[in-house]
Amino acid sequence: MKDQQAPSGILLLDKPAGITSNAALGRAKRIIGIKKAGHTGTLDPMASGLLALCFGQATKVAGFLLDADKTYEAEACLGVTTDSEDAEGEVLERKAVPALDEAAIEAVLARFRGAIEQVPPMHSALKHKGQRLYDLARKGETVERPPRAVVIHELELIDHDEQSLRLKVTCSKGTYIRSLARDIGEALGCGAHLSGLRRTASAPFDIRDSVELEALESLTRDQARALLAPPDRALEHLPAVELDEQQAARMAQGQRLAGLRASHSGQVRIYGPGTFLGVGEMDGMGHLKPVRLFTAG
Repeated sequence: MKDQQAPSGILLLDKPAGITSNAALGRAKRIIGIKKAGHTGTLDPMASGLLALCFGQATKVAGFLLDADKTYEAEACLGVTTDSEDAEGEVLERKAVPALDEAAIEAVLARFRGAIEQVPPMHSALKHKGQRLYDLARKGETVERPPRAVVIHELELIDHDEQSLRLKVTCSKGTYIRSLARDIGEALGCGAHLSGLRRTASAPFDIRDSVELEALESLTRDQARALLAPPDRALEHLPAVELDEQQAARMAQGQRLAGLRASHSGQVRIYGPGTFLGVGEMDGMGHLKPVRLFTAG
């Protein structure tokens, strides 16, 4: 029997290493029991950590989470480069690691903070002439990849030894931590590959509020659904606009509104009396148009 009362919301899952993001989503869907679902920012199989899963109408806010800044704890293995830029690839070269003190490492890390350009890895889902780069890489092909602009908001050395660095990285969307490890290793003169990765935050969510997959699978459907965060939690960075009952009814029909007392310009969260309606756009003059609306029920 179809569940007519299936809720919508965002599940914060702590994905274990060793499985794909799609596999983690599939297992969560079986527990939650809602077919319409998607994840927001893939984690590689070797990576663990925060995976925000959107269920039901919360899939309408997935795009906002894809664009969000992310925070990672990463481990870079020094002296060894691989074709995939991580521990799952074939070794390309081994080099001696020079003696590195914290000051020398910090001097290199400083070069990677802020706005930088980054060449994406061949083992990625980006396309070249209609083909995924990882498909070309599996055939042994390498193609020119234009550098992409990304922003490294925070790059902190957590710990290091003779063969590895542990880093905390907060970055913009589109950043490849594998490529960051590769470039830092090159700048240190010995090469490196990503040997461990854990996502600890995906704005506005934090790993501390997540549930481990194994723990989720021990819950009943109702218990699991109780963990769903409301869809508008993904939009807390947007200003909120409150509508009265009549305005909310018009907005729900897709109509534009004028004469609102709001000085916001750009995207906003829209609320009717006690209800989240969706995302709209203000022009700064009190005009509001719908961008992405949620239907009732």
